Amino acid sequence: MSPKTKFNKEDIVEAAFEIAREKGFSGITARSVAKRLHCSVAPIYVNFETIEGLIAAVVERVFAVSDKLLSEQKGPNLFENIGKASLTFAQEYPVLFRELVMKPNQYMASYETVENTMVEALAEDEAMRGWTIDERKHLFLKMRIFQMGLSVMVANGQVPSWLDDKAAEALLLEMGEDLLLAQQMKRKEHKK
Repeated sequence: MSPKTKFNKEDIVEAAFEIAREKGFSGITARSVAKRLHCSVAPIYVNFETIEGLIAAVVERVFAVSDKLLSEQKGPNLFENIGKASLTFAQEYPVLFRELVMKPNQYMASYETVENTMVEALAEDEAMRGWTIDERKHLFLKMRIFQMGLSVMVANGQVPSWLDDKAAEALLLEMGEDLLLAQQMKRKEHKK
């Protein structure tokens, strides 16, 4: 009789992550993870009291992947880096993107939490020094709408065939610059 293979928490989380990557979080069951690992369900329940606990560990893994994608961006400011990381995440993990962004869930921070963080970060951008909080919020919302819309199109395979990954990133950056310039022009008009 051959010795039993032992699976640790990381092995189980990795198998569940791959299932979520293909089928979404609802695809994670004790049986589907056991099947992926070629074992019984016992190792899953030895390491996780509930499937919800395993899903929470997978969500943590997804956010670690997202943080890694963000840290790999080399743009000049946080908003650009977040936009590029979101686009990359949608390209590489479309099912997980749809699960986290396009469906109501308890895993994502509220819009206001994200907005407050970004509006504070935008205050540090040299191009927006002296802007009011409302001006920064308005610009952030416009940028976020475009960035999310483009990322959703990418995750759903609804981009034109001529728009490859590099062109999508270039479009994202171009639109960000256009929105910033438009807002700067509006500020000048209001000052007259």
